[in-house]
Amino acid sequence: MSLLFRILDGGLSTPARRTLGQRLTLGLGRWLALRHAHVQVPPSCMVHPEARIHPRTGTIRLGERCSIAAGAVVQGNVELGDDCSIQTGTILVGYGTRDDRAGLIRIGNGVRIAPMVMMIASNHRFDGDRPIRQQGMQHAPITIGDDVWIAGRVNVMAGVTIGRGCVVGAGAVVTKDIPPNSIAVGVPARVIASRTASRDAAVDAMY
Repeated sequence: MSLLFRILDGGLSTPARRTLGQRLTLGLGRWLALRHAHVQVPPSCMVHPEARIHPRTGTIRLGERCSIAAGAVVQGNVELGDDCSIQTGTILVGYGTRDDRAGLIRIGNGVRIAPMVMMIASNHRFDGDRPIRQQGMQHAPITIGDDVWIAGRVNVMAGVTIGRGCVVGAGAVVTKDIPPNSIAVGVPARVIASRTASRDAAVDAMY
């Protein structure tokens, strides 16, 4: 099946609908996602059939014109705003139920998520001597503001909020909230600059 999709979509790593084969591929991808109850995918979205989309016990809602590449995993309670893209190998897993969305992953409008990013909105409990597998999970939401770029291989931990307009550098591990318009890098991620300050410096350099 993978070979068939590569023939139909031309082998692109990001979904496109320029050719008949690409449109057929995306039609199947959207159908596969919508075969599950509690999944919303507007017709304007491009979802590759090799993306793994499943709401588990929650709800998945995609905004208009979102793009989900082959190999991406979107599961559980996850909401995307309009014009978001999720690249290959990225894993977004929200937790909780449709009534209790404590582990919701909420992504704003215009967010770019590069390959191999991971967001898991829950952690294992590990108190005392009881086996970890018997202690259950502690859910916590992940929130990404509008107009954020998350570069490749970034990990965003449960309970973190990344503010509007942020850029998170490749390989960063985000363990704490990042204020709006920040540029953050490293393990753990730390803010090294402000996009607003960068714009001001650029304007100053012009005069």
